[in-house]
Amino acid sequence: MSIKKQFIKNKSVCKVTFRVPKEVSSGAKAVNVVGEFNGWDMNATPMKPHKNGSFSTTINLDVNKKYQFRYVMDGVGWKNDLEADNHIHCPYGNCENSVIII
Repeated sequence: MSIKKQFIKNKSVCKVTFRVPKEVSSGAKAVNVVGEFNGWDMNATPMKPHKNGSFSTTINLDVNKKYQFRYVMDGVGWKNDLEADNHIHCPYGNCENSVIII
């Protein structure tokens, strides 16, 4: 997995590209990134499938903030981003959320 941050001059947002490689998507037909930035809505931010089996999406996030997030595979399998800036315990289960710091 990877996260690419592109800070935009004279703006208070950062373009963030989330990428899930084929090896991590485990043959999923659909992958969504869900988190604090989209109200944990499992349908709000679908990722685009690529011919090589990977998925990606780019969203604008406000700078000077931290956001918890995870990836959802086919609406049921939750995965963290191992390359996230941090990980934090999730109060809703025995798991952790990925954290991105902008």
